[in-house]
Amino acid sequence: MTPVISPGLSRRIGDARAIVAFTGAGVSAESGVPTFRGTDGIWSKLKPEELASMNAFMKNPSMVWEWYAHRKKIMSGIAPNPGHFALARMEKLAPSFAVITQNIDGLHRRAGSRTVYELHGNIERNYCMKCGTPYGDDFVVAANGVPLCPACGGLVRPDVVWFGETLPEDEWDASVRAAEGADLFMSIGTSAVVYPAASLPLVAKRSGAYLLEINPEPTPLTAQADEYLQGASGVFLPLLAGAMEAARRLPHSHR
Repeated sequence: MTPVISPGLSRRIGDARAIVAFTGAGVSAESGVPTFRGTDGIWSKLKPEELASMNAFMKNPSMVWEWYAHRKKIMSGIAPNPGHFALARMEKLAPSFAVITQNIDGLHRRAGSRTVYELHGNIERNYCMKCGTPYGDDFVVAANGVPLCPACGGLVRPDVVWFGETLPEDEWDASVRAAEGADLFMSIGTSAVVYPAASLPLVAKRSGAYLLEINPEPTPLTAQADEYLQGASGVFLPLLAGAMEAARRLPHSHR
């Protein structure tokens, strides 16, 4: 059965002035990004808390960096999928458009999205824990082990949010403002159970936004959504982008 979107949703997305796309691991999984608790080799024997926490890093920085080097290598060979590109197309048409993502792979930016709030950081970035100097992956690879800051000698870590850490305040505040100002909020490929990020769809709905969920399986958010599209984001988002492009080409009186 060919997936379709309703005429009502086509009109709604065509008329939307402020759109937010809230994306989770399901969107990246469609590009082949392994999930956090994947079964790849020796890392499947360790709990995430043993690798992605400050305690783990301070206890064994070489093991944590070996794991992140492994993840960086995998992600560097992965490309954005049709869902990522569709969101970038939609951004060009809406007066206000923002991607809020829980993913750390940078695929939204690589697909062309410009306004992206990365709640959990970005695995392509790194910084010194002592002086805050940012470093790219070229520096990390050249270190061939635990990278140390040339400026102050401090440990360099990935710019991602670890267990027990708070979300970056500027990204979170911008995300809340975007959710409060949206007239269409799309929750895409997220389990809707990781807080505080999972509160954003309900913030948008309480502020008057139409809440659309796209996910292969129902989530705790589904009952709250105004509309639920069951399936892959890489299938439905290009359809929504096409509807938006068609609507923007028509005079308003004909919609």
